[in-house]
Amino acid sequence: MRRFLAFLGAGFLVGALALPATAAAPAVADDGGKGDKGFTITDSRITESSGLAASHLHPGIYWTHNDSNDGPYIYAVDSSTGKTVATVTFSGVGKPRDVEAISIGPHNEIYVGDIGDNLDGTWPYVWIYKLPEPKVLKDQTIRATQYVVKYSDGARNAESLIVHPKTGRVYIIDKKEDGGHLFEGPATLSSSSTNYFKPVAAVDLWATDAAFSPDGQQLAVRGYFGGIYYDWNGGKIKRGGRLDVPLQGQGESVSYSVDGTKLMYGSEGTDSPVQAEDAPGGSSGSSKSPSGGGSSASGDGGGGSGNEVKVGALAVVVVCGAVFGLRRLTRRS
Repeated sequence: MRRFLAFLGAGFLVGALALPATAAAPAVADDGGKGDKGFTITDSRITESSGLAASHLHPGIYWTHNDSNDGPYIYAVDSSTGKTVATVTFSGVGKPRDVEAISIGPHNEIYVGDIGDNLDGTWPYVWIYKLPEPKVLKDQTIRATQYVVKYSDGARNAESLIVHPKTGRVYIIDKKEDGGHLFEGPATLSSSSTNYFKPVAAVDLWATDAAFSPDGQQLAVRGYFGGIYYDWNGGKIKRGGRLDVPLQGQGESVSYSVDGTKLMYGSEGTDSPVQAEDAPGGSSGSSKSPSGGGSSASGDGGGGSGNEVKVGALAVVVVCGAVFGLRRLTRRS
């Protein structure tokens, strides 16, 4: 916690000195109710949206969940209205501790990552829950499978869980200020024994979420102040370029749209916006960097390899992030 507070303080001081007096954070673009052009989550129960996944069975629906202090719930949000159209309670699991991510596998199964650990090593193990995506959108209870997860090199904090859309293999990216690692799980998760995840590649970002492109050829990783996309390259990831991550109060989630043309970025908070940006290469999965400004990919605050964050933008986000971050960390410490 002290390192995080120190980082926020330093970022604010540097950013405040460099930010022009007339600069202001851009308003959320008017989506006109067009769904994948962006929307606002209007459900008053969803105040800490920390993960986002585009439904495979219901066009225009995005699944999300609260961060902590909620329960075994996921919410189906209609992107054309921002309203919740179904609440799913998953049974057959223990009490969730710190749910941070959601992803959908190739067989229309929803994976929920109870993988947060704000003290970076408090929990000797974490959990993943798996349940089938419901064919009918209504309030219901669905039995889930619970998996126990440990890391081969010790406990850690993580907020990014991703399932490869072709192989169904599960990956986790840990959350480190100076960059973390992509951890690979077993080819098939076991519900009767511990699942060990091992580091397979470095990730140059303080990662808060990640997503696979629908064709499985790209991996998008976001942080508070920027993002990077990688060519998947059979799991031997190769950095492709930076992502146009919008300025958000506490950017915690990302998902590709079903067609792969957009990246949808979400934030915590009441009436939180989900903002759409063009995915690199659209749905083709090419490694061409998107045009436009956006935040730097590798300068995600804690010392990623490129340190390309725009200083003025950093100040704006740090101020917003401090409000949410200090509240959450103080509450949990």
